[in-house]
Amino acid sequence: MDQEPGGDDRRERRSRQMKRTLIRYRTKDDAAAENQRLIENVFRELQAKAPEGVRYMVLRLGDGSFVHFVEDADGRNSVPELDAFKLFQSGIKERCAEPPLAHAATIVGNYRMLDPR
Repeated sequence: MDQEPGGDDRRERRSRQMKRTLIRYRTKDDAAAENQRLIENVFRELQAKAPEGVRYMVLRLGDGSFVHFVEDADGRNSVPELDAFKLFQSGIKERCAEPPLAHAATIVGNYRMLDPR
């Protein structure tokens, strides 16, 4: 398979420029469904506005925890600028049993989960 000269180098530079963040928190039992509904609204707004360079995924775990993974190609996270995300954020403290903890994230391995850029 022929490869463009420097292709791996360019992909590695782009990967280093991207800001990746993982956020985890646990909601109160009676707030998980509302939290999910608010997140679904964020995805609807993302679909409608289609911001360039943003990748976002949220998982809901069986214990009431939510895990958000966000990647932004230009190094800043534009998701918090969305109206639906602002609404989601407005009541997060009241919905949480464990507060959100955010961490910078580095992808160590990826098999068909994330689009290689």
